[in-house]
Amino acid sequence: MEEIELNDLAKKCEDGDMDACYALGVAYNNGMEAAQDLRKAKELFSKACDSGHMGACSYLGGLYIDGDVVKKDYPKGIELFKRSCAAGEMLGCVCLGVLYKEGKGVKQDFQKAKELFKKACDADNLGACINLGKLYESGKGLRQDFQKAKELFKKACDGGNEVGCENYKRLNEQGVK
Repeated sequence: MEEIELNDLAKKCEDGDMDACYALGVAYNNGMEAAQDLRKAKELFSKACDSGHMGACSYLGGLYIDGDVVKKDYPKGIELFKRSCAAGEMLGCVCLGVLYKEGKGVKQDFQKAKELFKKACDADNLGACINLGKLYESGKGLRQDFQKAKELFKKACDGGNEVGCENYKRLNEQGVK
């Protein structure tokens, strides 16, 4: 993103465009289109989330889970992920699923992780498909099913996700039908 575009987003954000606040927050969060500035990202995500932008709530939840710019606060991050997931923002579902899979901030629950990943994968979130595929491949918390894992990796691959392609190729090489 060029500086002119960032300035345009900043102006739109000041004028109340929460999509612009979110996009600007992502730019500062990722440090790709602008110099990384997590404090600015947090301010922008907070503003947009407070106005009901669920994508911003998901990113804000991640900042609370990571604890890099705000004090680590699992309950706050989890609440934001739950709120955004319930509103149909699949990033929140995936992030919450990862926490359940890893048992971070919540009691480890592979079944709950599976449900969240499935919800997001069914909505074409490719990262969720990979996470769900890995659960099926490992058999953690559910019946191990290499064919199901392969199908999920293929879906991610067909959607252009390189990690999905690598996992799909690996299972093919291992002879999974």
